Amino acid sequence: MNIYKEIEAEIQAAAHIVITAHKSADGDSVGSSLGLLHFIEKLGKKAVVCHPDKAPDFLYWLDTTAIILMDENPEEISAQMKKADLIFCLDYNATNRVGPDMQVLLEEATAKKIMIDHHLNPEDFPTLSVSETTASSTAQLIVDLIEQSGHLEVLDEKIGTPLYVGILTDTGSFRFNSVQAHTHEVLAKLLAAGVEHHLIHEQLNDTNTESRLRLQGYAMCEKLEILYEQNVAMISLSKEELAKYNYQKGDTDSLANLLLSIKGMKAAIVFKEKDGIMKISFRSKGEENPVNVLAKEHFNGGGHANAAGGMSDLTVAGTLEKLRELIPQYFSTHY
Repeated sequence: MNIYKEIEAEIQAAAHIVITAHKSADGDSVGSSLGLLHFIEKLGKKAVVCHPDKAPDFLYWLDTTAIILMDENPEEISAQMKKADLIFCLDYNATNRVGPDMQVLLEEATAKKIMIDHHLNPEDFPTLSVSETTASSTAQLIVDLIEQSGHLEVLDEKIGTPLYVGILTDTGSFRFNSVQAHTHEVLAKLLAAGVEHHLIHEQLNDTNTESRLRLQGYAMCEKLEILYEQNVAMISLSKEELAKYNYQKGDTDSLANLLLSIKGMKAAIVFKEKDGIMKISFRSKGEENPVNVLAKEHFNGGGHANAAGGMSDLTVAGTLEKLRELIPQYFSTHY
């Protein structure tokens, strides 16, 4: 029996299924959760989705009403986790990725745990595990689950749309080197199932607010710093600057990729201040310019080789100075 048939058997045997994903929700965590939820429903079973926090506003055109949030309904999530006999762990491979409050519930839960993920260095906590580090996204792996468990015929627009969103957002609109031939084969199956890709692109890309564009314009004009010797671009934003432009979650998500679009840039680093902590986004190009090591060794983070996250408890100025000192050690001098 392949791993996906084993997972299907666990779904069929379960009485109370909970789907979880990582803190700081993104397109892949939301998309894979909703896609799996709708697939489970097609199998005649029920499930609930429990996430640590709210998704960015640009994802709320998806039907997210089924998602229970830890930061809004902790008692409900606690009850769901205690009742669960099967818990899916999507798009994360370490229990601390769900945030401290939900981590306690996850680790105390007696349910079987199934991890479906594509990040490096997974922890050994699940009962069953699909850990495909070469996969473009967790959403892609959910499509593999649907097909390889023998249920491709149930794939429809409702299941496929959030999964397409997950693949699209986690690949930078299919531009990252994680996109392989199989990724496009999966996308073809989603389109054949009725997913309207052009409408998804419109929903994701044509929904800018005035304040978001003004914030991005300010960041690029006033806060852009380029370390020309290493071809690394950085932007830092304080809580005061964010407040001035009425920052909403997701407003800075495209900045790192925008910096990478500057000709010759090897890497981009964007960080913003939140609750006294600097939340850092690292992006890079090519196998020779990994950023996950820098994130892990100095900023309590990690992730993919070309897309990672981290944090700093220094000030904005202190974090910038630390980055300026470290970048020459991790990125070769440009000649």
